[in-house]
Amino acid sequence: MTDPGRTGCAVVGGGPAGMMLGLILARCGVEVTVLEKHADFLRDFRGDTVHPSTLTLLDELGLFERFDAIPHSRLDRVELPVGGQLVTTVDFGRLRQPHPYVAMVPQWDFLNLLAAAGAEEPNFTLRLSTAVTGLLRDDAGRIVGVRHTGPDGDGELRAELTVAADGRSSILRAAAGLVPTQWPVPFDVLWFRLPRDAAGDYSLLPRTMPGRAIIMIPRVGYFQIAYLIPKGSADGLRARGLDEFKRELAVLAPECSTDGLTDWADVHLLNVELNRLPRWHRDGLLCIGDAAHAMSPAGGVGVNVAIQDAVAAARLLYRPLREHRVTDADLAAVQRRRTPATVATQLFQRVLHRVLLAPVLSGFDVSKPGPVITVGAALLRRVPALSGLPARLIGTGLRAERLPDPARR
Repeated sequence: MTDPGRTGCAVVGGGPAGMMLGLILARCGVEVTVLEKHADFLRDFRGDTVHPSTLTLLDELGLFERFDAIPHSRLDRVELPVGGQLVTTVDFGRLRQPHPYVAMVPQWDFLNLLAAAGAEEPNFTLRLSTAVTGLLRDDAGRIVGVRHTGPDGDGELRAELTVAADGRSSILRAAAGLVPTQWPVPFDVLWFRLPRDAAGDYSLLPRTMPGRAIIMIPRVGYFQIAYLIPKGSADGLRARGLDEFKRELAVLAPECSTDGLTDWADVHLLNVELNRLPRWHRDGLLCIGDAAHAMSPAGGVGVNVAIQDAVAAARLLYRPLREHRVTDADLAAVQRRRTPATVATQLFQRVLHRVLLAPVLSGFDVSKPGPVITVGAALLRRVPALSGLPARLIGTGLRAERLPDPARR
């Protein structure tokens, strides 16, 4: 009988990175327990993008048909209005991938799919409503598990390896004394819903006005709206009143009714961060996903990068975990593997912040583009194949990770 107080790998956080890591390790013969503080996955404040590299992973996991049956929309390209004309800046159709598009699906459906697949594996345990409160250490200071609280009260889970996949506000990262390096971000995001006309034909096209930008994420029956505002300006926006906010929305999304927005409680503020840990690990602990490197929403790449972290970690660590010989050098190998792709992606985001988002949010009128944007748009019109370069960075990342053979189906 399995000891509920002990596991091979304790994964803290049931987001895309944590669930993917747990599933892959379990298929590779590692006893794994995923701890998620919520009772389910039904939260709006998560990215809906499933990228081409992740779709390929679902193929290899034998889960693509199940995923494809979930209602979703497809994003084939990203277009931006420049000087009164639409310019294709990202064309996923140019990728040499089995699924050259981004699937837009509520993240709770994606996580439920991974949870159902994990439940089929004898080595996989998912504990919902279980909040981790701290780390366990042995006499030598090595991390050997976590303390947690849940429906049955307080408890401990000992593990040969603990993985922090608990997001940008990671409790475990702080408990281990790991401090990320921060970079400035010019915007925050207001997150809310507006009704969607099911008969309409929509795309994930950013819409802008001086000082504002919105992204309309299509879901069944409604749009999830990401409303970008200058960093730190939320209080001033609220002070001008909800009616003024709804008038701005009417300009940016005239086809949507704002009647359902009756209180600021319907509008949630997301404090956007961009950071990275200089060191992703301590002896017995590894950070992945946003716990290791918080991504900006720019490009919608955070989920993809986190999943790639999980795949790399599983491939490099499943043998040491099965053989009960995980060392700090093994954890360092995961960081070395993932650092180049993470650095490249964050540099790409910082360029997007500086060249596009910061000017728009400071009042720049995109109908009168400056020389950098004008030259870039002209180059993309002349050489459309260039739109495949950002598609590669967004859709697959600098390096697409390979699934370990035992996890394939």
